Amino acid sequence: MKKHLIIGLLAISTANTVAAQSDKSGYPITPVPFTAVKVTPNTFWGQRLQASRNVTIPLAFSKCEETGRYTNFSNAAAHLKDPSQVFDIKKGTFPFDDTDPYKTIEGASYILQTYPDKKLAAYIDSVLNVIASAQEPDGYLYTARTQNPQHPHDWSGMTRWSSEEQGSHELYNLGHMVESAVAHYQATGSRKFLDIAIRFADLVCKEVGPNPGQACVVPGHQIAEMALAKLYLATGDRKYLDEAKFLLDYRGKTKVKQEYSQSHKPVVEQDEAVGHAVRAAYMYAGMADVAALTGDKDYIKAIDAIWDNIVTKKLYITGGIGATGNGEAFGKNYELPNMTAYCETCAAIGNVYVNHRLFLLHGESKYYDVLERTLYNGLLSGVSLEGNGFFYPNPLASEGQHERQPWFGCACCPSNICRFIPSLPGYVYAVKENAFNKTPAVYVNLFLSNTSTLNVGGKKVRLSQTTDYPWNGDITLKIEENKAGEFWLNIRLPGWVYNQVVPSDLYTYADGKKPKFNVSVNDFQHQFFPSNIESANGYIAIGGKWKKGDVIKIHFDMEPRIIRANEKVEADRGRVAIERGPLVYCAEWADNECDVLGILLNQKPKFTQGHKTIAETDILTLTTQAQTLQFDKSGRLQTKDEKLTLIPYYAWAHRGKGRMSVWIPTELGALPQPAKTN
Repeated sequence: MKKHLIIGLLAISTANTVAAQSDKSGYPITPVPFTAVKVTPNTFWGQRLQASRNVTIPLAFSKCEETGRYTNFSNAAAHLKDPSQVFDIKKGTFPFDDTDPYKTIEGASYILQTYPDKKLAAYIDSVLNVIASAQEPDGYLYTARTQNPQHPHDWSGMTRWSSEEQGSHELYNLGHMVESAVAHYQATGSRKFLDIAIRFADLVCKEVGPNPGQACVVPGHQIAEMALAKLYLATGDRKYLDEAKFLLDYRGKTKVKQEYSQSHKPVVEQDEAVGHAVRAAYMYAGMADVAALTGDKDYIKAIDAIWDNIVTKKLYITGGIGATGNGEAFGKNYELPNMTAYCETCAAIGNVYVNHRLFLLHGESKYYDVLERTLYNGLLSGVSLEGNGFFYPNPLASEGQHERQPWFGCACCPSNICRFIPSLPGYVYAVKENAFNKTPAVYVNLFLSNTSTLNVGGKKVRLSQTTDYPWNGDITLKIEENKAGEFWLNIRLPGWVYNQVVPSDLYTYADGKKPKFNVSVNDFQHQFFPSNIESANGYIAIGGKWKKGDVIKIHFDMEPRIIRANEKVEADRGRVAIERGPLVYCAEWADNECDVLGILLNQKPKFTQGHKTIAETDILTLTTQAQTLQFDKSGRLQTKDEKLTLIPYYAWAHRGKGRMSVWIPTELGALPQPAKTN
């Protein structure tokens, strides 16, 4: 490196980020698109992408065929061709079933970037022909009405938009269509799906709004807001962003006012996460989009307050959100039960969306700390290692009543996983122009082996990243090509490295350990002595004129850690959770001879690392000493030494049904009543 290399902890004024919006995307910080990042095969995430390609996506397409998703479009097309043909809406279907093909196409489009496949591209094209045939002349595309306009789905209402706020999901369908169409356009360059989506979006802009003659309604299930913001970015047409803002601005001002759908009051007056967690997360993502793309201070204030409420009072250690199955909703502050935790997979995906957008708005690593925790735990648990088994809820304890399923009647979670996992390459890097002293900055936010091509100041930069993360904390970055000259390389310092479980006091490390980290540039090691990492936005910043072949090596100490929850979380009192790096661990029946729900962990446990194969995948295990309690024949309480083995939480429920627990008791009061010995 040149002698004037600058290395330190990054401190950027958050207050200035909104004003300094990038011309490339409209966000203060520009995400590097999924099309620019190639994940290395046969690595941690490479295997997950391969499972998506080989198993999850083909399974989802086959289920769309098997369950009549495509038939709905064909029926709608038949009615449009011959209005005398009408079709009974089958019982057990949902008006949002159209979105399952959309989401599967989205995932398949992402995967085409990693694994080009002419046969898959042709299949997608054939499905788009079926979808296009069901679009009405003015752009309306909603098969739950079109295949039988006089007797539409029970949730749909007799006229367009009339039941949107109750359950028709017309705007929800639009949202997923747009998300998918933009991904397909970015991946293939084809406008085939994009033009279908634009026709529907244009109709919505025309028919839904606050003006005379328009339907003044807001989505009963949010996602159109964030999708329309994405369509604005893809096309440059401001009307889509304006429509997204209308759908948010009028929430709490229309007919339906309820916490369930976050319509109880205007969004800029909301400061607590309430109601259906998926609806909420999608809305919060849309709010973050509007905040970032417009600089609206009221939106920024509101979404910041909601995020703070989640991370200080309503976030599970796994990054899951939504405590209760009653309404699939957020609970009260600090209400985080384990056995009955809902933590819907779709809500975890929504939590990633929210935190990604807040990073693009504010540029602080704390949002990626939450994103990473959710990604590796509460989200990844939603799909089996093989890619063919799914969880709808993701509880933190089980008595054996939970089992992965190959599909669901309401298939939102499998199809959502189908689209999210292949999109992961788009979350690794970001670029900010004029970041520090008008020098561009490249953010390294996730650690996974890949090669990438970035646009930095309009110039090409190629990077490679090699790592076995999350199994160890060693990362190597290499400059493969640099035509941009000088730029900052901002490497995220994960919160778990500097003893911050989450960006609040909801969870804390309880083992007194102080992990270390170091960074070397071309084998010259630099020392860091940060007095307040949080004020530095959580990034290690290395600046200079990079040349081809420059190598940056990062090491994060990674060892088992003990976590306690805030005492206000009643369900976790007297218990601890164990994690290593970004991975939360759990005890499962298949690895232990003792009852994992009735075991007492040592006050100062020591762990031994090992390996185990689950679903033909090697994972790192943790083993420690523990005790169980039982009464002998005379009624005397006895202890028995036990060996307790833990596995990563995302890997549970692959070996049959049985007991599992994330939070392990360390105090007698947290144990169930001991059993008597016969």
